[in-house]
Amino acid sequence: MSWSAKQYVAFEDERTRPARDLLAAIPTADARTVVDIGCGPGNSTELLVQRFPAAKVSGLDSSADMIDAARQRLPQVQFDVAEINEWADAGPFDVIFANAVLQWVPDHATLLPALANKLSAGGSLAIQMPDNLNEPSHRLMREVAASGPWASKLVDAAGQRTDMASASEYFSMLRPHCARVDVWRTTYHHQLSGGAAGVVEWFKGSGLIPFLSPLTEEERAQYLQQYLTAVAEAYPALADGSVLLPFPRLFIVATR
Repeated sequence: MSWSAKQYVAFEDERTRPARDLLAAIPTADARTVVDIGCGPGNSTELLVQRFPAAKVSGLDSSADMIDAARQRLPQVQFDVAEINEWADAGPFDVIFANAVLQWVPDHATLLPALANKLSAGGSLAIQMPDNLNEPSHRLMREVAASGPWASKLVDAAGQRTDMASASEYFSMLRPHCARVDVWRTTYHHQLSGGAAGVVEWFKGSGLIPFLSPLTEEERAQYLQQYLTAVAEAYPALADGSVLLPFPRLFIVATR
């Protein structure tokens, strides 16, 4: 199981809302060069095209399936398959946009200053990362992984997400390279239809991928059934059968 644009955009409105909030906080007004790193299927890139209509906008993602979807969505934009930690374009860029991607990239203490140094004067690095590794949704992924017959296959699954630093640590990483660093945390409460099954479907497009990819089809079905049972206890359904999924996210806008 790999990254799937179709699975990801099943919750496009909810996944795009943090990108809108991040974009609204960017102070850079007249951008000429804009790049969406970890662009996914192009939903966040589309926001950048709308915000900066005169800019040259480009995007990159490590998933070929995501890039194919982005190219279909925005054929006028240059999209490339690339790893962020191997991205060699020195810029300068007026806006570097990283929505819900850097949690998959290691060594933030090196990566974030390197990205800031690709900015033009007055340019902004805008980052949003899920800050949910300690939420029941992700704790249960790890518990089900460790308790099943697939435990040996999944010993490294949890480590594919980068541990988050604190807000003050991210501020300290970026402040020597930027004139202004704005950091904040928001918890969204997404109403998902289908109760616990809706929560499972959400994370099948993101957080569950490292846990499902190493498994056979049969093991995957068994893992998901155990995870669904655990999620149903952690996120009880509301009277209408839906569930509220609390989803904390960390935002950073660093302007050079």
